[in-house]
Amino acid sequence: MSDRAALLKGIRAWLVLFVVCLVLSGATAFPLVHELRWTEDLLGRLPAPAALTDWITRVRQGLDTADADHPFLLYGTDWLAFAHLVIAVAFYGPYRDPVRNIWVVEFAMIACAGIIPLALICGPIRGIPFWWSVIDMAFGVFGVIPLYVVRRKIKRLEALGAEVPSRRAGGQ
Repeated sequence: MSDRAALLKGIRAWLVLFVVCLVLSGATAFPLVHELRWTEDLLGRLPAPAALTDWITRVRQGLDTADADHPFLLYGTDWLAFAHLVIAVAFYGPYRDPVRNIWVVEFAMIACAGIIPLALICGPIRGIPFWWSVIDMAFGVFGVIPLYVVRRKIKRLEALGAEVPSRRAGGQ
């Protein structure tokens, strides 16, 4: 396998991993009410920290109330889920032609960095415990890792000066 083919294979594998995680993250925003009930039930059977179980119970109660009295509020999480799915589709460009579409990867890296100030500013405003904001920030930190790897590989591919054939043209 040539260096170009190996780089392209690696780029695509990392992109698929990132997209799968993005889709899973988005898909879990649809059934929040049920997920919180399941999580609360599971934590009740595990030796979980009290701060975690208390927080999950509080969030579950809030979601139950919103679902029963104001279900339209949960429509916002449906849009959050949809946004994850739409963003995932954008990665088809770098999958097909990584060099030309490196901007999508760089945009996503900026978005990952933006999670940190969002959590630090909006978390306290919304009454989110700091330790939960740290979990939220971890999504940005861990999300940027595969993107950084992809960007480095794309830059190496670009340095090779090789045109990346699209799948339709019979490329890998």
